Amino acid sequence: MQEIPINRLKAVLAEKQKTSKWLANQLNKSETTVSRWCRNEIQPSLETMTQIAHELKIDIKELLNSTM
Repeated sequence: MQEIPINRLKAVLAEKQKTSKWLANQLNKSETTVSRWCRNEIQPSLETMTQIAHELKIDIKELLNSTM
């Protein structure tokens, strides 16, 4: 059974014309960690999601896939 991605981080970064390397630098996280978030292998904490939304100047809801 295929897992449904939880976050839209990869898509939002592309929409904002930002890279995962840029985000890693902004959050002081490793590029590997951000890459794993983008591939939905692991998920950032809610606190980190809030920081990501702030850096990208978007509502945190834009980072999440709908459960409906």
